Amino acid sequence: MPSPRLISLFSGAGGLDYGFEAAGFSTGACVEFDADSCRTLRASRPDWAVFEQNIFDVRTSAMLEAAGASAGEIDLVIGGPPCQPFSKAGYWARGDSARLSDPRAQTLDAYLRVIREAQPRAFLLENVRGLNFKNKGEGLEFLRAGIDAINASTGTKYTLSVQLLDAADYGVPQHRERLFVIGSRDGRVFDFPAATHGAVAAEATPSKSKASLALFANARLSGLEPFHTAYDALRDAPVDDVHDLAMRGRFADLLPSIPEGHNYLWHTEKGQERAAPGLTPGSPLFGWRRHYWTFLLKLAKNLPSWTIQAQPGPASGPFHWDNRRLSPREMCRLQTFPDDVRVQGKLGAAQRQIGNAVPSLLGKVLGREIRKQLLDVPMEGSLKLLPKRAVRIPAPRKNERVPEAFQHLEGAHEAHPGTGRGRGAIARAAE
Repeated sequence: MPSPRLISLFSGAGGLDYGFEAAGFSTGACVEFDADSCRTLRASRPDWAVFEQNIFDVRTSAMLEAAGASAGEIDLVIGGPPCQPFSKAGYWARGDSARLSDPRAQTLDAYLRVIREAQPRAFLLENVRGLNFKNKGEGLEFLRAGIDAINASTGTKYTLSVQLLDAADYGVPQHRERLFVIGSRDGRVFDFPAATHGAVAAEATPSKSKASLALFANARLSGLEPFHTAYDALRDAPVDDVHDLAMRGRFADLLPSIPEGHNYLWHTEKGQERAAPGLTPGSPLFGWRRHYWTFLLKLAKNLPSWTIQAQPGPASGPFHWDNRRLSPREMCRLQTFPDDVRVQGKLGAAQRQIGNAVPSLLGKVLGREIRKQLLDVPMEGSLKLLPKRAVRIPAPRKNERVPEAFQHLEGAHEAHPGTGRGRGAIARAAE
């Protein structure tokens, strides 16, 4: 039986594509505008047809021709239109965001155009959770209206299934939430797979609430596998001698004073209250929640990584527990890319490609379910992209004392007053 064929839109470095490849799909065409990402796709998968063009300039018929299919014959269309108009970061940075009026949101219309003209048996669209924010779900409603129009004009019966998934719940050694929209041409309803992994009480950090601890304990009682950890993924990653991984910027020398699994909150008054035995106590250098969560954020060996960002600032983590930036290979491991993927470009370009990607293992999990539920071609076998568990996780390295250069910051600092009441929000409201 031939492999089901797919067309990939907004392919990026191919994170989602590698997952569907592992689920037995044949990638007939990739459409991607970014030159570095296209170089990565070609270096990693020379047999894939890569359209290095803006999606608005690529005819659907050309994609189908590259995939060896006609309209109605392609099995699947996958892709994640640019998410900046719907991102949480954009919302909080401006107090609101342009969303559908943002020119980048027009890519949703481009995605729908391919669905209308290719009429695949199924499709998958992924995006940030902000596509369906409470009271701000116009992006998802735009998709629903577009699909309704396609059904009315073509006679298809696409029915949408929508779910927010955390990649860590499926074995990925990284917490990364993405919204998935899956549709079937014949009206079948897709049932998202249940979580297979969860946290246990022993994995909780001092910042977790008692309620969270109860949930962690329940995860173990419910029969879930423990989360895969950052150490599972990184312990045997090749040493990177190509890129300079030293942290840069004003706060570089402060990073060693942050314990593993913590961030700048360690150096606040409340952080001092949470000091753990065996660790050097923090100092009141910052106000509570006056910075983004990722500020001076450091990986913990016994926990999944936090979300790898595409364009972090110089003090934005997560950083390695060895007090440095992560290498492209390490980021690929946390994203469960196959080890034969060769990300092209300098360190910043590599991080942007990897940070924008969907974890490949999550793609494989969904790909297998789509085959079984929507295409009637189930796939058996193990999830080969799962990291191998470490037999033993080393103890955390003790954090250092605050360097003298930062001691002048010690003192009383105001906590953030709450959403919409910070200095930035007040300044914007006065404009």
